[in-house]
Amino acid sequence: MKKVLVTGGTGFLGQKLALRLHSLGQDVTILGRNLIIGDCLQQLGLKFLPVDITNSDAILSAMSGQEDVFHCAALSSPWGREEEFYKTNVIGTRNIIESCFTHHVRRLIYVSTSAVYFNLTHRFNIKETDNLVQNPIHPYIKTKQLAEQEINRGFQQGLPVISIRPRGIFGAGDTVIFPRLLKVSETTGIPLINGGKAILDMTYVDNVVDALLLCQTALDQQLGEYFNITNGEPMELLALLEKLSQKLNISLKFKPLPYAISYTLATGMEWFYQSFLPSREPALTRYTLGLLAFSQTLDITSAKIQLGYKPQISIEKGLDEFVRYWKSL
Repeated sequence: MKKVLVTGGTGFLGQKLALRLHSLGQDVTILGRNLIIGDCLQQLGLKFLPVDITNSDAILSAMSGQEDVFHCAALSSPWGREEEFYKTNVIGTRNIIESCFTHHVRRLIYVSTSAVYFNLTHRFNIKETDNLVQNPIHPYIKTKQLAEQEINRGFQQGLPVISIRPRGIFGAGDTVIFPRLLKVSETTGIPLINGGKAILDMTYVDNVVDALLLCQTALDQQLGEYFNITNGEPMELLALLEKLSQKLNISLKFKPLPYAISYTLATGMEWFYQSFLPSREPALTRYTLGLLAFSQTLDITSAKIQLGYKPQISIEKGLDEFVRYWKSL
C-alpha cells in the first residue's frame, strides 16, 4: 500500500484528491488547519495531522515514511497581506521541498496556478513555455511565481517533482468562485466589464484530481515539467453565468461598468483599505476586476500528450454538480 501525503487536505481540491487516493487503496495522510473537516476525513479512514506548512519541524515529522507528496496547500485570496502570502506560499513550499529531500520522497506533485500568467491583458492559448507575468499586481501571483522558483531550484538539485497549473477550479464543495459571485449578485451586483465578453477557461475539480493522479504515475522523463490543466472548453463569462443562473433558476444581478472607471475605483479602494481597514477586504480589487475583464485561455496539449490527460466531466455536467451541491446547503 503506497503511503501518500496531501498538504491542504482540508481544502476544496485537497479533500477531493485525498478521498480519491483513499478510494484507490492508498494510505493517505492529510495536513490541514480545518479541524472539523480533518476529523470528518479521519472518520472515513484517512489520517489527519493539524499541521501548518510554515512549521518546518512539524512538516519534517509529518513527511517521515511518505512515498509521494501532493502539495496542494496555498494561501489564495483576492485580498491579504503580502507577508502572509509569502509565509504560506514560499516558505511553506520551501519546507515541503527540504523535507522531501531529507526523507527521500519518491515524487512531489506540486499544484501551482494559471495566475502566474495573469496580467491585465487578454491572453489566449497560453503554453507552459510562454513568459510569466512581470511585476505581478497581486501578492498571490508574486508568491506563487516565487514558489515555482523554489520548485525549479529543487528540481535542479535532484528533486523528483511534477507540477500543474490549473485554471478556475470549480465544482461541488467550491467555496470561492461561484459562491463569491452569487454573494456579490445579491448585494452590489456582479461587475460586468465590456458586456461580460471575456473568454475564460474553467476546470471541474475532479478533472484536476485526474491530472494529479496522472502526475503520480507519469514517467520520470516528465519530472521538472509544468502542465496547464483546464476543461478545454473556453467560454464567455456572461454565457457561463447565464448557464449557472438557469440551472439555479434565479436571476443574477449585474452591474455594467467601464473598465477604466472600475480600475480607478478598485485602486482607490485598495489604498483606502490598506491605510484604514487592513483587516477587511474591499468589495473590488484590481485582481478580481482583471479576472472578470480579461480573457485567459490555456493550451492543454502538453498535458494531453505527455500525461494522457482528458477532461472527463464537462462544464455543463460540472455546473449541474455544483448546483446540486449548492441547493443542498
